[in-house]
Amino acid sequence: MLHRQPAIRPAPRVLVLGIGNILWADEGFGVRAVEAFHRAYEVPANVTILDGGTQGLHLVQFVNEHDRLIVFDAIDYGLVPGTMKVVEDDEVPKFTSAKKMSLHQTGFQEVLSAADLMGHYPERLTLIGCQPLDLEDWGGPLTAPVRAVIPAAVETAVRILRDWGVGVAGRPKGAVVPPLLENDIDLENYERRAEPAASN
Repeated sequence: MLHRQPAIRPAPRVLVLGIGNILWADEGFGVRAVEAFHRAYEVPANVTILDGGTQGLHLVQFVNEHDRLIVFDAIDYGLVPGTMKVVEDDEVPKFTSAKKMSLHQTGFQEVLSAADLMGHYPERLTLIGCQPLDLEDWGGPLTAPVRAVIPAAVETAVRILRDWGVGVAGRPKGAVVPPLLENDIDLENYERRAEPAASN
């Protein structure tokens, strides 16, 4: 009598995505959070780390290619600036479309809708959002309360990934980490550039 081996389900494909615009102060939270995650942690081959910037509907292809999705973003929850709030699964679209703060946010709601229409809506979806303080400072850095929340946002993503069975490991100290984008302006260099010139 033949005994069939149970089919081994492949590991789910996971996308860790940061969206936002680093040129508009706290609008850059999502991008800076995913950068911080990338610098601190290594992930297995079934996980993609992506700086989605303000790509809007161009992100549909990435959503379609993955089964689970974690998104970092600046979200107007109506809370105290610098407050982090985690929203999951069916609740996520309510917050990505609740109040238009920028072009990219509406675009991401459209991304989810397009993925759903194409039959590739994520089986699990988590939004790690931060309440912004300032979205009007063109060329300015993240405000202090929003920047301070990045470590907690990163650790939240790590916890969620481990809950999903994803092996996440801290990078060795002093490891050389390639940038997420070829022409990346990381947080430290951007904020140094954004500092006002010292008066003579």
